[in-house]
Amino acid sequence: MDWLQILSNTASSILSPATIGYALAALGLAVHFGYAGLLNMGIAGFMAIGAYGYAISILTFDLPWWLAILIGLAASAVFALILGVPTLRLRGDYLAIVTIAAAEVVRLLFLTTAFDDVTGSADGLSGYHASFRASNPIPDGTYGFGPWTYTANDWWVRIVGLITLAVAVLVVWLLMRSPWGRVLKGIREDEDAVRALGKNVFSYKMQALVVGGVIAAAGGIVYALPSAVSPGVYVTSLTFFIWTALLLGGAATVFGPLLGSLIFWVLQTFLSNFLPALVQAGVLPFMTQIQAGTLRFILVGVALMLLVIFMPQGILGNKKELTFVK
Repeated sequence: MDWLQILSNTASSILSPATIGYALAALGLAVHFGYAGLLNMGIAGFMAIGAYGYAISILTFDLPWWLAILIGLAASAVFALILGVPTLRLRGDYLAIVTIAAAEVVRLLFLTTAFDDVTGSADGLSGYHASFRASNPIPDGTYGFGPWTYTANDWWVRIVGLITLAVAVLVVWLLMRSPWGRVLKGIREDEDAVRALGKNVFSYKMQALVVGGVIAAAGGIVYALPSAVSPGVYVTSLTFFIWTALLLGGAATVFGPLLGSLIFWVLQTFLSNFLPALVQAGVLPFMTQIQAGTLRFILVGVALMLLVIFMPQGILGNKKELTFVK
């Protein structure tokens, strides 16, 4: 096995747009679930709306990239309002069922041929990078060292993604230490008690849904910045992956989603290189390389179950912060 290549590919995932996008989505989910107690199983829908809103704004309306980002974020806020009005009075499993169905409806709308001229249907959308790359202040060339050697455009995507992530972390950190954040934590623990104190629980839940949805949409945009937007990406498994990253790092924390996303993608990249290499070396003779690549998803599923059972608070979490999970 070529260990140098395996480790190099694994290390490069630390700064990948996918890792940054997952971190943003997991941070948005932390606002929903970790702080507000909303069992949102449709986070992939928010990511899809952010990515499609960005791409459609450029390709269909010829808007500059920065305005397209704002439109993608605004679209996710509108989606949160539409989703929240009829559903936020639901609790637990019922809310999970509704949100996972809503995300699938969004994906199918982008997939349908009725809007093929706008959404690209099954082919998705691409070719929207010109204005973003034209604004790149980094001179043409290749920069970095070792596995972190990228072109100027690749660095521009990562810089914008990291700045977006830093702003999102700061906003969530400040919000959760404000009176608004303390009310949100109270709703998570016992919304009836908070309602008895005269707080409008529905309004706070709606605000949390919008804030977390916008952050998740930013993750969808960063995820789509370097390549293309495809409806095949925003499937239910994407939601489960983000939940895995969230629970791994700690749901009721600000930095837990970042750590969880980093560990998740490093392990995913390592397994996607390591398992096929084992097949090629004859260590797993009963499997093909394609089957070995699929095996990593089984391992992720098993890891998610073990996390929920044995460590629901995550690496950075506090057991007292997630008493409502039990």
